[in-house]
Amino acid sequence: MQDRSVSRRSLLQAGAGLTAALATDVGAAIAAPARRKGPPLLIAHRGASALRPEHTLAAYAKAIQDGADYVEPDLVATKDGVLVARHENNIAETSDVAARADFAARKTVKTIDGERQEGWFTEDFTFAELKTLRAKERLGAIRPESQSYDGAFQIVSMEEIADFVAAESAARGRTIGLIPEIKHSTYFAGIGLQQEQRLIDIIGKSAYLQRAPFAIQSFEVANLRALRGRIGAYPNIQLAQLIGDPAQMPADVQAAGNKRFYRDMLTPAGLSEIASYADYLAPHVRMIIPVDEDQRLTKPTGLVDAAHAAGLLVSIWTFRPENQFLAADFRSDKGVSARNEEGSIAEMQRYLATGVDAIFTDDPALGRRAIS
Repeated sequence: MQDRSVSRRSLLQAGAGLTAALATDVGAAIAAPARRKGPPLLIAHRGASALRPEHTLAAYAKAIQDGADYVEPDLVATKDGVLVARHENNIAETSDVAARADFAARKTVKTIDGERQEGWFTEDFTFAELKTLRAKERLGAIRPESQSYDGAFQIVSMEEIADFVAAESAARGRTIGLIPEIKHSTYFAGIGLQQEQRLIDIIGKSAYLQRAPFAIQSFEVANLRALRGRIGAYPNIQLAQLIGDPAQMPADVQAAGNKRFYRDMLTPAGLSEIASYADYLAPHVRMIIPVDEDQRLTKPTGLVDAAHAAGLLVSIWTFRPENQFLAADFRSDKGVSARNEEGSIAEMQRYLATGVDAIFTDDPALGRRAIS
């Protein structure tokens, strides 16, 4: 998920707007109501990223050990077309590339989906070159346990993750799902590194990925629509429409010169349209229950019920166990960066009570306790 994709102010404004928009026309949805059978799914956001550097095999291993139903790789492309797991194609914050003198000349400035960024980018490295780097904790001292593993783990490819999860599944005697997110689809397609077919090709070569629970996510729309017509051979694959800042537009919509904001996708008519190509609606947690100016929870917006009425399942992102990420209702008095397990569990339980079908968390052990 995108950390910068939803601003606090946009969410404050969106709460009342969502409630009003959904209350006016919930009956516009015409699909059969959706609801997952069984308990909500527990999705490990980038692995157990509160405890291990994100998108490493160690993070996925810890997540599986702690009871995750799915692990989530964010996918970006290398110069030679390999899909690797990084939160962004800019790896300045999540690797030791800045300390590598041999790669100093590759530091550059790019505009990615309208955002100016300075750093080192995966598309300027071959996979073999990325393999010489080591992952590090993105949030630094906020997560000291994870930070203690800086330098210990490699950057890994989607193929490596698939083989690892298959091995874990065999060893543990339970099926573990994968829910990759295709990052910056329009940007990568524009530089000749289209990701969607590469992912389909990986699935086609993996017996495990052809039978395990598998969902593909994107903040963009056109790639999910196209994928709907290309995954027919794989009945295990679902699609999830991620929802970003309500005041912004999907990158592909903006690139095409159209004007349709994420908030327009959350009306009953917009939800019905999403249901024509996706299985899941995946909004930020505060779009389900907003917070007020004091960062305290208000009333649910009704988005879960409206999405279900449109025929969509609902997965929400992301729960994190540190005070600064919690609603004020659940924070402890130990400081903004303090780990707060009981507060995190209580917050997740409040959201689970709205009927969501899946939750993303940085700490699957706490998510499992909340669900159980």
